Formats: sequence, C-alpha cells, structure tokens
Amino acid sequence: MAIEAPAARPANPRFSSGPCAKPPKWTLDALSDAATGRSHRAAIGKAKLKDAIETTREILGIPADYKIGIVPASDTGAFEMAMWSLLGERPAEMVAWESFGAGWVTDVVKQLKIEATTHTAEYGQIVDMAALNYDDDVCFTWNGTTSGVRMPNGNAIPADRAGLTLCDATSAAFAMDLPWDKLDVTTFSWQKVLGGEAAHGMLILSPRAVARLESYTPAWPLPKIFRLTKGGKLIDGIFEGATINTPSMLCVEDYLVALDWAKSVGGLKGLIARADANAGAIDAFVQKTPWIANLAEDPATQSNTSVCLKFTDDRIKDGAAFAKAVAKRLEKEGVAFDIGAYRDAPAGLRIWCGGTVETSDIEALLPWLEFAFDAEIEAQTEAA
Repeated sequence: MAIEAPAARPANPRFSSGPCAKPPKWTLDALSDAATGRSHRAAIGKAKLKDAIETTREILGIPADYKIGIVPASDTGAFEMAMWSLLGERPAEMVAWESFGAGWVTDVVKQLKIEATTHTAEYGQIVDMAALNYDDDVCFTWNGTTSGVRMPNGNAIPADRAGLTLCDATSAAFAMDLPWDKLDVTTFSWQKVLGGEAAHGMLILSPRAVARLESYTPAWPLPKIFRLTKGGKLIDGIFEGATINTPSMLCVEDYLVALDWAKSVGGLKGLIARADANAGAIDAFVQKTPWIANLAEDPATQSNTSVCLKFTDDRIKDGAAFAKAVAKRLEKEGVAFDIGAYRDAPAGLRIWCGGTVETSDIEALLPWLEFAFDAEIEAQTEAA
C-alpha cells in the first residue's frame, strides 16, 4: 500500500550540522563588497578583519579585556592552538561526552603526554562538571555537536579556580548564553551557528589565559601557526586583525554578512530564541510520537542546535541500516539534506536547529519524518 507523501515541503532543506545553513535569503551577491585580490594586510583588509572581531565581541557580549583572534583551520585549529600553547603548566582534566571531546582527550594524553585525568560520559549523557578539579586545567565542549547534549550552564565552574578552562563552543556560540567569566579560552568556527564559510577559527582568551601565555613556555616545539607569543609577550596583532596566516577575504566578507544578519534578528537574544523555537518544534513532535526519542537523556541538557534523535520502535531490525535508509529517502525527496547521525554516534538522525534555520522549515520537515519512517517500516516488512 502506497504511503502518501506530505504536500508541504521545507523551503530550504539544508539541515546539516556543519557546514550549516546560510542566513535566510542569503545570495552570492551579498559578498560583492569582499576585498578579493587585495592584501589582508592592506588598510581595507585589516579594517574588515577588525570589524569581524569587534562585531563578534558586540553580539556575544565578550568582555572588553578578552582577546579575540581569527586563526587557521576552523574550530579544530583554534582548540589545538590553545591546547599546545597553554597546557602542561599543571595537570589537565579532560572531559568528553561525544566524538570531538574524545579527540581532544587523545591529543592531550597521547600526543602532548600531559598528566591528565579523563572524565567521559556515554552519548546522550553529560559529565558531572562539579566533580572536576579546577585547580587543574579543564578542557571540555559546551555543546556536543554529535551527541545533542549541552551544558545547561556554567554554575559548576568556580570563580576562584586556579587552573584554566578551555571550552570548545563551536556549536554553542551564537545560540547559547556563554558565561564568559567562567571561560578562559573559548573557540568556535564560522561554519556552525551563523552558517559562515569554513577554514577559519575564532580564539577568545581571558586575561588569565593571556597571563599563562606570557608566564609559561611549553616543553614541546610549536609550529608557526600555533605561536601566540614573541619574546614572552602576547602577539597583540593577532587579536587586532593581523592574522597568523593569510585568511580568505571572501570568507571574511561572508562572516561579516552573517554578523549583520544576526544583528537584524535581535543579536544574541534573537538568535537564541530562533534556535529554541526550532528545537522546541522537534521536541513537541518527539513527545507525541512513540517511535522516536531524543538522544539526550535529561531535558535540561538537550541541545537547541544539534538535535540528535534515535528510533525506538521494536519493529526495527537493524537500527543503523534503518536510520541510514530514512535519511537517504528524505534526501532523495529533496526535503532534508545531511541529517544522518555522525559516524561515531549512535544510529539515528541529527537535525540542525541553529538560528539560520527557519522554524517554518522545521515544521514542514516533521510530517516528512513520519512519512519516511512509515515507508521504511513498510519496505522492511515487504523484504522480510
């Protein structure tokens, strides 16, 4: 028996968790003012890079005495730069509840070989942040992009900590309220919440992090793209637009366009409200649908950007194959691209709900989830 497809379709089927959807109504024409063919060290290039830094500060409410730099290699490059430059002065507390956090654990334990205590939680759960030793340096992700689990707040981080906190906030910045007084190093990439182009990372340092950089020299050699100091002093130019290596001015322009759009929807509060509305629409669907559930076990830790779902129906024979088939069917129908779970995560779906996604598109997608589920159950039954 043929299952009838829904009549309405999402206007934009791009629900990928990275690179993420562009701001609504974005076109290539928006980049016409890019300083292409010009040196990033020319006045026009430096002005645009400085604008990107200071507009980021304005929207995110980053304190005036925090340093903001544009660095190579996306969020990965920014976080690696922070670990290799800052860690080793004292033991580390490594925290992981999804694949990217697990990657940072590997780098510290196996590459840098720093004395470290590792704290892990299964997908869908979160580590007890109050149980950590904050006299050590603590490395963690704020939002698990591959697990759909986030920190509900920073209350567990003490103000009088002796160590530094290093936070990978790549799918949290611009969608969640980050407590800057609890974060000494924060990193994210342009291609996440604001849907910018890839390859550039943001590195944000508190005065405590700067003091560490200027008082401590790691025991290992640092490649050029990781060096943040010279002669024992912070290289201030990095945090004023004089980047370590050549940035793409086309990507810089795209980020500036995204920042302008962010201001037009109410800045950080508006972006959070948009993400909350998107995630809320999916949660309402999940609550009334018996065959699907949130991967996040505690609603207080449920992400409002990378929403991860799992199928719970007893009729499903092979969870991984079923989830892959559902995602493939939705892509073939042109209603949802790239929503399969991350390769290291439990089988299921991952739907991006950051502020660049319209709630109307999420609402249009939900009947298609039901359609694809029913069609794959029917296909599985016929195959048996």
